[in-house]
Order: sequence, then structure tokens, then C-alpha cells
Amino acid sequence: MKVLCAWCQSEGRPDDLGEREPLDNPAPTHCICPHHRERLLELLPSRSFPDVELLVIVSPNDTALFEDLQGRFAGVRGVRVILDRRLRDRRRDGSPVADDRRRVRTRRIRSGDVSPLGYTIVRFTPAAAAQAAPSPAARK
Repeated sequence: MKVLCAWCQSEGRPDDLGEREPLDNPAPTHCICPHHRERLLELLPSRSFPDVELLVIVSPNDTALFEDLQGRFAGVRGVRVILDRRLRDRRRDGSPVADDRRRVRTRRIRSGDVSPLGYTIVRFTPAAAAQAAPSPAARK
């Protein structure tokens, strides 16, 4: 099957994402490209930070930068500065992983904009704004 990004197609951009099984079926199937997936995730509110629009994650070994950014953004509504508490990325770890305890996959993996200055910015839509906005299906 020929795989097409439905979002790129609606924008009139190149939409071909390759092929997927069954390879002998020439019919198109639609999915979402990485670019539009990232944009879609930005529209969803964070479960951990429901009122945050901009999350700034600072490397744990750069406490001076953390304190500086925390001071600069103090009192700014919708911005939160945190230290990265992860020790390593388990998904890239080569060790075998036990079965996931979750029955339903609910984790939303977002990649942020990494700055060469030592922090990462992740954008969200606050929960209140996401609830007030009409769904994409309702707009059509």
C-alpha cells in the first residue's frame, strides 16, 4: 500500500511516505508524518503540567542556568523551568525490558527544541485552551 500523510495532502504539500504491507495492494492508506505528529502533540495539553504552555528543561549539571532561567521566568504565567531528572534514556538502552505494566499506551512522547545553551523547550497547549477549542473534526 502507498502511505500518504493526510495532513500534508490537505496542505497541498508532498505527501508520499513510502510503502507498507501488503506490498501487492496499490491502494493508498493515510497516516501522519513526523512533522505533523509533532505539531499535533503540541496541541495537546500536558497531563503532568496542565497549565503550562512552555516547559524549559535544564540539564541537571547546570544549576546556575536553572536558577537564572527560574528567576527570569518567575511570575510568567504558562512557563515552568525544571531540572532534567532522567539518568538515562531507557528506550535507547540495549538491555532487555520487562513487559510494560500499562494495559493501554497513554504516554505522549514529545521532543522539544534543544538549545546549544544547555536546555530544551517543549511547547504545550494549556488544558483550559484545549477544552475551549473546537475539535478539528467539528471545524469541517
